[in-house]
Amino acid sequence: MSSPRARFALGVYRTAGVIASPIVGAYLAYRTAKGKEERARRTERFGYASANRPQGPLVWFHAASVGETNAVIPLIREIRRRDIHVILTTGTITSARLAAERIGNEAIHQYVPLDLKPAVSRFLEYWQPDCAIIAESEIWPATVMELGRRRIPQILVNARMSDRSFARWQRRTAIAEALFENLALVIAQSDIDAERFRDLGARHVTTSGNLKVDTDAPPYDASVLARYKKQIGDRKTWAAISTFDGEENAAAVVHRTLKERNAQLTIIVPRHPERSDEIEEMLVKQGLKVARRTRDDVLSPDVDIFLGDTIGEMGLYLRMTEVAFVGRSLFAEGGQNPLEPAMLGCAVLSGSNVQNFREAYQKLARRGSARMVRDTEMLAKGVHYLLINGEARHSMIEAGVTAVQEMRGALTATVKSLEPYINPLTVKARLLPRSVAEG
Repeated sequence: MSSPRARFALGVYRTAGVIASPIVGAYLAYRTAKGKEERARRTERFGYASANRPQGPLVWFHAASVGETNAVIPLIREIRRRDIHVILTTGTITSARLAAERIGNEAIHQYVPLDLKPAVSRFLEYWQPDCAIIAESEIWPATVMELGRRRIPQILVNARMSDRSFARWQRRTAIAEALFENLALVIAQSDIDAERFRDLGARHVTTSGNLKVDTDAPPYDASVLARYKKQIGDRKTWAAISTFDGEENAAAVVHRTLKERNAQLTIIVPRHPERSDEIEEMLVKQGLKVARRTRDDVLSPDVDIFLGDTIGEMGLYLRMTEVAFVGRSLFAEGGQNPLEPAMLGCAVLSGSNVQNFREAYQKLARRGSARMVRDTEMLAKGVHYLLINGEARHSMIEAGVTAVQEMRGALTATVKSLEPYINPLTVKARLLPRSVAEG
């Protein structure tokens, strides 16, 4: 049981959330106006369902955004193979679109309810999940406590704890104690993550590896790729993917630095495509010619930058090059997933701020498939070296493919750890009449 101090601290925390609810409503209205919330489905954020609950066992998966959604898709399919229904909640429009594209009718999609007691209670009362499986690092106090109060097992999969998050939780040990003891199981990405969850009060913790290694390579349209490759011809290419503010300018500097020597095409894929207009304006002011995917612009020889301003086409962009800089690592912190470029045959470059993917980068670097750069100048040198040195580039590519293969196995380990919670639901589902089980 939580200590009295822990219960008091959490009570203050939850009360603050309820008091803030009118502010949250105004914030959602603002996000809707900005196109970051679906107006027609905004009531889902208050726990109102927009789909029917199927009869039989149901597992609630939550994945905050695109990366987490991709990571849990293979796990969702494993659960569905056991005839258990799945509801998947996400927090962004982009992840909702990804879910629709990748899993379709295999799971019911809803937007995650706000972490306010009335919204969470309404959601749980309607959906009555038998188990909650939450991806990576999503810890919401009202949600955790409501699930705990209803004795619904809640499990973190692919769990990670960044340096910054761990430091924050350590400053709030009473709240951490009250929350983390509610987790039935934590399946951590690494031994470091596992130890941090134990230190914060999680009682049952195992380690699986990173589920993102076990995902399928991102899809692409073969005809579109063939068309772009024909337009590019013999030009060298490199990509700056999942970029954050400042990193697009760094890519532009690299492009201008190398243009006379390599005449390369630079591909920029911002992490948030809604920033693409301002990115294009910045590039044009530097005298660069920009083609955009959303406009279906031709990649003519005079195009400097191809701006990948779409969602769900990373598989296309990465297959257009063999050199990829992974963003949120040079002028932002945390890093982004380097596994997709490695598995798709790219030599990987990155800044040093990769705390959220530390273990993946360590394993890639150990194999010689990823290199860190300190600044824009070093990035330019790294890109130039890989563009002109085919032997070094292909050596890094082969090492990356090998490293990814060695890291696989997280899905099998995760499913095994989930068996005590999933097997009873499988039996229950398969005892139902077929018409009911199919919902």
